[in-house]
Amino acid sequence: MTTQRQTARIAIVTVSDRASRGEYEDKGGPGAESWLRDVVTSPMQIVRHIVPDGREAVAARLRELVEGGADLILVTGGTGPAPRDQTPEAVADVAEKELPGFGEEMRRASLAEVPTAILSRQTAVIRDATLIITLPGKPAAIATCLNAVFAAVPYCLDLIGAARIETDPARIKAFRPKSA
Repeated sequence: MTTQRQTARIAIVTVSDRASRGEYEDKGGPGAESWLRDVVTSPMQIVRHIVPDGREAVAARLRELVEGGADLILVTGGTGPAPRDQTPEAVADVAEKELPGFGEEMRRASLAEVPTAILSRQTAVIRDATLIITLPGKPAAIATCLNAVFAAVPYCLDLIGAARIETDPARIKAFRPKSA
């Protein structure tokens, strides 16, 4: 039996041309980090990165983070239909397995709030022992999406051999089968 690492390594990647050039304040990365700090109760190390839009830049950073041992990567931005929005394509370039239920559930939850959520291309994938989840760029939309799917994240991390994380059940009750 393998022992799971005690401190989860979590990376947050903001995808934005303007934020990467310093022309725009990144709100997605801090929003995602704040949400995690409010919900996750187990030890975690969070690092944030900002990369420009574009398939190659995003894929390269994701590969670096996976190779560096990230357990969970949250990617904010670049998931819409605009020409520079290529985050889902970059994620597909590094994916070993796709988890389409994440995107389906995030869009369902978001559609209850805004009709343009149908334009969103959120997804989740696994590469090695890393779960990668794509999210919108706005903090409120990030919270909506994470609230919709995060109950499944701790068990997914268990299944792929990543660090074990626990959540505050008053915020998000992590689901693990009784046998897990």
